[in-house]
Amino acid sequence: MTTRTVGASDLNVSPIGLGGNVFGWTADQATSHRILDAYVDADGNLIDTADGYSHWAPGHHGGESETVIGNWLRSRGRRDDVVIATKVSTKPDRTGLAVENIYFAIDESLDRLQTDYVDLYYAHFDDGDTPLEETVAAFEEVRLAGKTRHVALSNYTPDRIDEWCAIAAANDFAPPIALQPHYNLVHRQDVEGPGNRGEVAAAHHMGLVPYFSLASGFLTGKYRPGAEPESARGAWVRDYLHPEFFAVVDVVREVAAAHAVAPAAVALAWLRDRPGVVCPLASARTSSQLAPILEALSLALEPEETAALTRVSDLAHA
Repeated sequence: MTTRTVGASDLNVSPIGLGGNVFGWTADQATSHRILDAYVDADGNLIDTADGYSHWAPGHHGGESETVIGNWLRSRGRRDDVVIATKVSTKPDRTGLAVENIYFAIDESLDRLQTDYVDLYYAHFDDGDTPLEETVAAFEEVRLAGKTRHVALSNYTPDRIDEWCAIAAANDFAPPIALQPHYNLVHRQDVEGPGNRGEVAAAHHMGLVPYFSLASGFLTGKYRPGAEPESARGAWVRDYLHPEFFAVVDVVREVAAAHAVAPAAVALAWLRDRPGVVCPLASARTSSQLAPILEALSLALEPEETAALTRVSDLAHA
C-alpha cells in the first residue's frame, strides 16, 4: 500500500486514518485494542485523537481516548509503526489555547499516551480570547522541545489559517502541515469553493485530513428514510435525513455492490481521492465497523463511479 506525504513535510501516512474518538467511550479498552491491532496489521498507521475525547460522555472528563491508546502503545511496543495525532483546546479543564494551557496540555497528553512525542499536534478549535501570536509561539515552543514533530490546525476558518501561517513565516516558525475539516460526500461546503479551506490549505502546502468522513455513520447506509436514529451519534445524523442525501447513499450502495464491499468503503475512497485530501479519518467501535475502513485503504474506484458519486453529491448541494 502506498503511503501519502502530509503537506510539505516528511511525514508519511496511510490513505485512511483511524479516528480515536470512540476509544474509551462506545468501545471499551479491550475492543479498542483489537481494533488498533487489526488496523496496524493491515498497514494503517495514522491514529487520531484529542485530549477532549470523550468528555461529553457521562462520568468522563476527557483524556479517555488518549489513555486507551497509550495503554495499547505500551503493551504492543509499536510506537515506531504509527503516526500519533492529538489535539488541544476542548478538555474541560484545559479549554482554549492560552500559552500555559498548551504547555500543561501537551505534557498531560504525552503522559496519557505514554510516549515522548506526538507526530501531529492540532489546535483543535480557534481561541478568540487568546492573541494568535501567543498560541503560534507556544506551538513552536513545544515543537522545539521535541514534544511534537509537526503543527496542525482543525476547524480554523480560511482567514485564521492565513493569519497563523503569516505569523509563523514572520517568526521563522514551523508552519502547520495539516488541516482537519468537516468534509464528506454530503458535507462539502466547509472545504470546496474559491477562498474556502481547501484552496487556502493548498496555498499553504497543507494536507487535508477530514473528520466526519462518513457523516457520523450516515454514509454507511444504515439509516433509512423515516427512521429515527437511535445510536450514540443519532443527534449528529439528523441534518442528513433528507431525500437528496438519501439519493447520495443510493449511489454509494450501487458502487459498493459492484465492488462487493461495504458502502462505507466507497464513501471513504471517494473522499480519499478528492483534491488536497491526504488521509480521511474514520472511527470504528467494533471489528465489523473496522472492515470497510480496511477495504478503503486500497479500494480503487473506476473514473465513471467517482463521477457518478460527485454528480449526485453536486445535486444534493445545489
